Amino acid sequence: MAALRRAETVHRKAKDLSRASRLPILPPDNPHVASDLKKVREGHLLSPVLLVRGRLALGVPLTVADGYHRICASYHLDEDADIPCRIADL
Repeated sequence: MAALRRAETVHRKAKDLSRASRLPILPPDNPHVASDLKKVREGHLLSPVLLVRGRLALGVPLTVADGYHRICASYHLDEDADIPCRIADL
């Protein structure tokens, strides 16, 4: 957690985070995704997503520590959307 707190906020594309994490995109009618979509429609900014870098050589995917639903919501709005993220190493 300390590494995530210290990490600078960077931006990554929704489609890239989805691919790197190997997680499926939840449908827009998922209650948590729908809530985030509503927030965006109302003009609210979403909090940065917290990520733990995977290890490609070992087959370890990116871990979404917090913000999976925000990634899914952003993907539904625009898969090329830049999402604010904080990334820490394993």
